[in-house]
Amino acid sequence: MQDKRKIIIDTDPGQDDAVAILLALASPELDVLGLTAVAGNVPLHLTQKNAMKICELAGKPDTKVFSGAIRPLVRQLVTAEEVHGKTGLNGPSLPEPTMKLQDQHAVDFIVETIMREPPATVTLCPLGPLTNIALAMSREPRIVPRIQEIVLMGGGLFEGGNVTPTAEFNIYVDPHAADIVLKCGAPIVMMPLDVTHKALTTAKRIAAIRALGTKVGIATAELLEFFERFDEDKYGTDGGPLHDPCVIAYLLQPDLFGGRFINVSVETASELTMGMTVADWWGVTKREKNVTYMRDIDHDGFYALLTERLARLP
Repeated sequence: MQDKRKIIIDTDPGQDDAVAILLALASPELDVLGLTAVAGNVPLHLTQKNAMKICELAGKPDTKVFSGAIRPLVRQLVTAEEVHGKTGLNGPSLPEPTMKLQDQHAVDFIVETIMREPPATVTLCPLGPLTNIALAMSREPRIVPRIQEIVLMGGGLFEGGNVTPTAEFNIYVDPHAADIVLKCGAPIVMMPLDVTHKALTTAKRIAAIRALGTKVGIATAELLEFFERFDEDKYGTDGGPLHDPCVIAYLLQPDLFGGRFINVSVETASELTMGMTVADWWGVTKREKNVTYMRDIDHDGFYALLTERLARLP
């Protein structure tokens, strides 16, 4: 039997983060070493609580959750309660978590884990702003060549931005952290809006998840129904994009996705385009290629995988 893939999920839950965490915890191919919370969709005191709520919903209260960066490296924190609700997990009624945060800081956990595990055996899965990851790399640069892969949700090219005309939320919240990560030299796979906007929830797909009839299935359907309303109004679509689970789905079935190896750089100087991911899809610059940038997704296959895995949880 192939060894499980060791991952650290860096997250700011967020309904779509929650579904990504559930997908990971339901998948025996993955060894979730820990969840590291970061400020993003809502402030840190809520994202860390939400991470624990989802672990308990999944029936995995032994999952280690660590508290991380309370704000971006340089700029003031921007949050997204208008999308996710005041709690970040509006939709279902989830009980307060009984599990406790780990005492260790998220950044220290990331550094210690990557330095302890054999080289190229730990994959980082950032689902929110990249503050924790950039801090870990800055604190201990020796972790970078030891990282197996960074698979992140962020950015956009053909779809533009979702928080400004040019910037996707995760990158916009901490563009300076994103700049550090994209320049680090580790293997990076990016799931931008160009992919996630093709992974629409739709009423039929949510109904299939609710029809699982389990606690997780019903809660997930309620999370998605709340989450999609904002983007349905914004884009006029049946359903909203399901961003973060694309990261975990890629680890499980990479053939669901298609893209190319290109250069991606982040704008950190212009207020007009702050946080823009300048993706050289057509190879018109001589900038060094640093990111496998995804553009296509088998959306039916993606939802089939998600629904099948959610059915494994209580």
